[in-house]
Amino acid sequence: MSFAASWLLLLLPLPLLALLLPQRPLRRAALALPPAFAAQARPAVPKGPARHLPRAALWLAWGCALLALAGPRQLETIDALPASGRDIVLALDLSGSMEREDFELDGARVSRLAAVQAVAAQFVRGRDGDRVGLVVFGARAYVAAAPTHDVAAVAQAIETAMIGVSGRATAIADGLGLAIRRLRGRAADSRVILLLSDGQDTSGAVDPVAAAGAAAALGIRIHTIALGPRDLEGAPDSRDAVDTATLRRIAQAAGGVMFRVRSTADLRAVAEAIDRLEPSAADAPPIRGWRPLWVWPGALALLLLGVPLLLRRGEVA
Repeated sequence: MSFAASWLLLLLPLPLLALLLPQRPLRRAALALPPAFAAQARPAVPKGPARHLPRAALWLAWGCALLALAGPRQLETIDALPASGRDIVLALDLSGSMEREDFELDGARVSRLAAVQAVAAQFVRGRDGDRVGLVVFGARAYVAAAPTHDVAAVAQAIETAMIGVSGRATAIADGLGLAIRRLRGRAADSRVILLLSDGQDTSGAVDPVAAAGAAAALGIRIHTIALGPRDLEGAPDSRDAVDTATLRRIAQAAGGVMFRVRSTADLRAVAEAIDRLEPSAADAPPIRGWRPLWVWPGALALLLLGVPLLLRRGEVA
């Protein structure tokens, strides 16, 4: 056991200074009473050891209060959740086409983004032990949540993502590049990027397939999720058709798999498939922290302060 502010214990003899102060002379009473009445009006003074109880209780209360303020604490070790040894970064498309309402969720027509948010947030919340991050991209890419074990915070970042904050174009290569930079320096045994997009690269200055090749050279695997009912191969003139050919080439270049998603049911099936990725088990180091103990001397000090009051009430009774 140790103290957070042990120097406060040096104040323990402070009440002794009261004994060194000169005592004030007793003032004469303002009302003179006959001796018989004065004897009855004078409070009874306890006799024997009981007369020292109030002062002893106050001394002990002072000591306990100082002990509580000094912050007694005990170092303890808490076993952390076992880490999987896997880092996952979601690269989420926030281009304008994600507003199109062609998905069905719980019987209601919803946008592509709303469907992705519902399923991806649930997927992330089930990643206990993984480090999960979020990169969003439109015309530009930025990190919405750095890789962390706090999966609830990442899930909330997914649920609150808004179209337009990063532009309305589709810079797939920029999103991949930023996700790769977030994973490049990590020592995890398994590093994975999940690319969710419903369009084609229209804004990036780098070939996304070349970016996937760079990820593979760093040992980073990329799975792609192609969202939307139409493919660019079948509907080349459609503005909102997904470029499945490019997404397939990205996944193949980085040792991953492309998943084709046309409905919310497909999206949930993809989440379950990715959820079965083989983890690389690694025990997280235990967490050491301080357990505060000040509450016990603090509570005892409050109880001791009540002793003089109880004794005085008994004398009056």
